[in-house]
Amino acid sequence: MIPARSLLFIPGNRTAWVPKAAAAGADAVVLDLEDAVAAADKVAARAEVADLLADGPPLPVVVRVNGLHDRGALDDLAAVVRPGLTAVMVPKIESVADVHVVDRLLGWLEADTGMEPGGVGLVPVLETAAGIRQAYDLARATPRAVYMGGLGVKGGDVERSLGYRWTPDGTETLALRSQVLLDVRAAGVPNPVTGLWADVKDLDGLRAFAAQSRGLGYEGMLAIHPSHVEVINETFTPSETELDRDAALVEAMESAAAQGRGAVVHDGDMIDEAMAATARRRLARYRR
Repeated sequence: MIPARSLLFIPGNRTAWVPKAAAAGADAVVLDLEDAVAAADKVAARAEVADLLADGPPLPVVVRVNGLHDRGALDDLAAVVRPGLTAVMVPKIESVADVHVVDRLLGWLEADTGMEPGGVGLVPVLETAAGIRQAYDLARATPRAVYMGGLGVKGGDVERSLGYRWTPDGTETLALRSQVLLDVRAAGVPNPVTGLWADVKDLDGLRAFAAQSRGLGYEGMLAIHPSHVEVINETFTPSETELDRDAALVEAMESAAAQGRGAVVHDGDMIDEAMAATARRRLARYRR
């Protein structure tokens, strides 16, 4: 699994935009073969995505395929499961059986193309009440699960399914995002990401939503526009000051351990090895 703070959506028939996504700083792209591509263009879009993967994309690629209710899902998977693919994103997953179906198909297709078994990740998208209710079971249904998280897009499938009224401060989805995060963390899913911010111009609102989600424990966020990438990356990356504090905390804890002490006062706080482990994790991920 490739760590990612920002995953930028691009229509599957607009792969020429991928270099622009890389230039904007996106950690990965989500090439969308579902809602972003008209029915008449889906065959051509599959071929376009396959060509991009064959040429070697400049950054990790996740492909959102059509839902399992549509035969197009099989055609999508058959076209894009090939070297260069990081993960597939499957919309409206509602049962463990759905996950098992995709998992089995991915295994067969990996074998057909000579790929490492289990190398393609799976992002089950929780867009219905039934799916959200089963987040833990869905996450545990396959070791492929990556990037799972709670969504709450203005006017989207989750709003329609649950019946809430979207607000910019996200109060109505706070419990949802918190519960899904707990479920996917308990299931061991790496790098949970939260939903996207639909208002292209409201960067302050985006920053506030991203900060709230980071505070909950999410490690990244979906993006719908290149201008959102920088804000998301900044929000989900600890500052150098924060990382310096982590390094100092680890040093203080290691010094205390060398003296046979399991806890020590550092910068006014009582710290122990659990806090040092948290600091080490951040340093390992974010300090290059």
